[in-house]
Amino acid sequence: MADFLQRDPGLPAFWDERFERQFTPWDQGGVPQALRDFAAASAPLVTLIPGCGSAYELAWLAEQGWDATAIDFSPAAVAQGKAVAGAHASRVVEADFFAWQAAQPLQLVYERAFLCAMPRAMWPQVAARWAQLLSPGGLLAGYFFFDEAPKGPPFGISRVQLEELLGADFTCMADEAVSGSIPVFAGKERWMVWQRL
Repeated sequence: MADFLQRDPGLPAFWDERFERQFTPWDQGGVPQALRDFAAASAPLVTLIPGCGSAYELAWLAEQGWDATAIDFSPAAVAQGKAVAGAHASRVVEADFFAWQAAQPLQLVYERAFLCAMPRAMWPQVAARWAQLLSPGGLLAGYFFFDEAPKGPPFGISRVQLEELLGADFTCMADEAVSGSIPVFAGKERWMVWQRL
């Protein structure tokens, strides 16, 4: 394992260092199948991708006609995301998830290795912000990482914890097995869709 100076994943510098040194074991290198299936079954949605990293999903959704915005607080991640997004680079924005403001009401927040990148102490803030960003009927959809290992990132959650985290503001509409996971998530992630109450 690489020897990194930054140890706090709550800081942009933690992620900058990893992107700059090309240590990104969470990076799938493309658009996962469950998102492709979800998008194929849906009309285009106004979408936010927080903690976007390389932003493969942003470029792909934009090509499908979706009004998607990808944000990350790491300048190095944003630079990588803009490079991947190509013609859609303007949709990749350096921003703090907790302060970013949508230009129009969001219909979807896409979750991909964002919650599990955050220290567990920050999870209630993340869930509250998801609820704040989405109006009733809005969707929180994506991959949720289930694991009991104390160290991270990625920081795994239990099903009970996830229900406690989201149950007051969301109801679970879909919970499906995932195929094609990358090694760091293999056998420990589920595709889930939560609807804002």
